[in-house]
Amino acid sequence: MMSLRQIRYFIAIAETGSVSAAAQAVHISQSTLTTAVKQLEEQLNASLFSRHAKGMELTHAGHQFLRQAHLILASVENARRSLLQSTDEVKGEITIGVTSLVAGYYLADLVSRFQRIYQGVTIRVVEDDRAYIEHLLVSGEIDVGVLILSNLEYRAALNTEVLTFSRYRLWLPPEHALLQRDTIGVKELENEPLILLNVDEMEQRIRNLWRHGHYRPHVAMRSSSVEAVRSLVSAGMGLALMPDMTYRPWSVEGDRVEARHIQDISDTLDIGLAWRRGGARNPVIDHFLPVARESLPAHQPSPLS
Repeated sequence: MMSLRQIRYFIAIAETGSVSAAAQAVHISQSTLTTAVKQLEEQLNASLFSRHAKGMELTHAGHQFLRQAHLILASVENARRSLLQSTDEVKGEITIGVTSLVAGYYLADLVSRFQRIYQGVTIRVVEDDRAYIEHLLVSGEIDVGVLILSNLEYRAALNTEVLTFSRYRLWLPPEHALLQRDTIGVKELENEPLILLNVDEMEQRIRNLWRHGHYRPHVAMRSSSVEAVRSLVSAGMGLALMPDMTYRPWSVEGDRVEARHIQDISDTLDIGLAWRRGGARNPVIDHFLPVARESLPAHQPSPLS
């Protein structure tokens, strides 16, 4: 049976990318670490790492198990906190970087939950675009980021963990002709006016989705406001491809917005955590990560699937 020790060793290698660095991080010998991870692979009947000259790289199975490993340790941390019944001894400050789209849907619940548990920690939030938040993470000017992970440029310098994902759906006004179809493909959208959300790199991301479907969209309007996109769609000004996390069936004017799956698009928008790899780090991060894992859903199944 696998142990928490094995899981912690596995995470250490996944985060550092090498046995030697992981051994230093958890204060054990390299041989002990290697043996523990080998036993874990035997118990799981899966290869978790591919070994090469530059270090250790997670396999597909390793990536899948990493998410579960973090959830296991988060559950253990939650149980530990409930038994201690006090986190007053944890003091310090944590700086959280967040991008605007993520801030609107995940930040408030996450920060308020963490503050209720760790009242002795001062929280500072920096909201900016992804590139700048990523720069601050790599330079150590902020401690952890809560952001869209899909477009990260410096993955080798960061630990990342997907906490949830959001599928894309086509937003349509009520009584649109396409709502009568059993399936909708990108070809059916060739002559439809489209509204693009252009905040948090969403315009480029959505254009890439259309391009993968071998389709050039007819862009009628752009907006940096999700509510504006919702209102324009409900008013019949165009259609929009949007992540499900932003969906609500009514505009601020009270008009209906419908959403449907597009059979040619299976990509997801991945939301999660990022923090600097290697070196000394703010100890408050180790308290923040388990709370974030509990606060954001492991998966975000679409109500429109």
